[in-house]
Amino acid sequence: MRNYVSGLLLLAFLSTPPAKAQTKPDPALLSEINGIRAVDNHAHPLQVVKEGQTDTDEAFSAPPQPFDAPVRLRPDNPEYISAWRELYGYKYDDMSEAHLSELAQSKQRLRRERGETYPAWVLDKLGIEVMLANRVAMGRGLSSPRFRWTPFADPLMYPLNNAGAGRGNPDDRKEYEGAERILKRYTSDLGLNPLPPTLDGYLARVVNPTLERQKREGAVALKFATAYLRPLDFADAPEGRARDVYARFVKGGVPPAADYKALQDFLFRYIAGEAGRLGLAVHIHVGAGASGYFNQTGANPFLLEPVLNDPGLRKTNFVLVHGGLPNAKETRFLLYKPNVYADFSGQTFLLSTRELSEVLRSWLEFVPEKVLFGTDAFIITPEVGWEELGWLTNRTAREALAIALTGMMQDRQITRERASELARMVLRENAVKLYALQVK
Repeated sequence: MRNYVSGLLLLAFLSTPPAKAQTKPDPALLSEINGIRAVDNHAHPLQVVKEGQTDTDEAFSAPPQPFDAPVRLRPDNPEYISAWRELYGYKYDDMSEAHLSELAQSKQRLRRERGETYPAWVLDKLGIEVMLANRVAMGRGLSSPRFRWTPFADPLMYPLNNAGAGRGNPDDRKEYEGAERILKRYTSDLGLNPLPPTLDGYLARVVNPTLERQKREGAVALKFATAYLRPLDFADAPEGRARDVYARFVKGGVPPAADYKALQDFLFRYIAGEAGRLGLAVHIHVGAGASGYFNQTGANPFLLEPVLNDPGLRKTNFVLVHGGLPNAKETRFLLYKPNVYADFSGQTFLLSTRELSEVLRSWLEFVPEKVLFGTDAFIITPEVGWEELGWLTNRTAREALAIALTGMMQDRQITRERASELARMVLRENAVKLYALQVK
């Protein structure tokens, strides 16, 4: 009898068509979502510079390493034509050299006319009220309250000789060089050279003053791009060992990898704790990186669980930037932790709209209060800048969110009113609450 019933159940299962993923958004809901003035949790906007100059901020971080770019990031992606039309009045359906030359002139003219208001004009075109700018320093046109600062904290973790780092991967070597340049800028801002001889002195005279200065100058969060340099397995290293490693190698010599990792682990947790004391969120890059030989395994967000569970860091809010792709759906299980959030920046160009909608739905069905919108807008080429990528990712994010919420409505998980509420939470209210933003 049991076999007979089991056979019927199996036959019923096999004959039941699989549920179809939602592919189209409710038009009214999408229109409402497109009208929400968003808070962008993570982006890389450029400051306004004089004609012929470049944004020198990028010179302090490591230049992107060659990699096989995903289709939507390639400069010949036809989606950018729509961006050019809406932003700059582009009149063509192709990317011919002559038409791109005309586009460049239009951009240059508009930037000249707008001056320091140009970055805010871009935000208005995208329907973004506030953009968190991940930069070494802010600059002309990137002023509060429209732009809020997220400086890099990684350089503070690497005060010793980094010659031994990245020997097996040239991409890592470039990232360490970028971190060294930023740390030199931080110590120069403090008028400090050489570094203090003890770890206690380094914390008191370099780390703490740098974080406090960044807070005074408007920072709302700190960014760790550490996954570009090493895995995210930050152990709870003894302070005594960290002191010993620092003292032995601060004046010279290449520290053994295990010793240097212990110092880095200690510094990461120390900086995270200080961020909590100062009311700064901690952004951590998790998931896929823009480098050909990026260590995907080392960027798995679940490597951070010992840090996220650390009783000494309960006052620090952590934001998993990019949401851990390719482990994005699984990331939702980390959102149960009271001080853990995730944004889906980066997924907005690495995934199709439909695939992103599935990730968003999986998050919204768990802890929707922890989900943050982000564009990860950055410059790709002169033709495809942070403006165009911001346009593309902003559009993708809103449509994917509408598709996810439409599916939840159709499955009677939520009402139409709740869908509107969730949309505002994801695009705006969750970030407003997390960063205590004063917005209209």
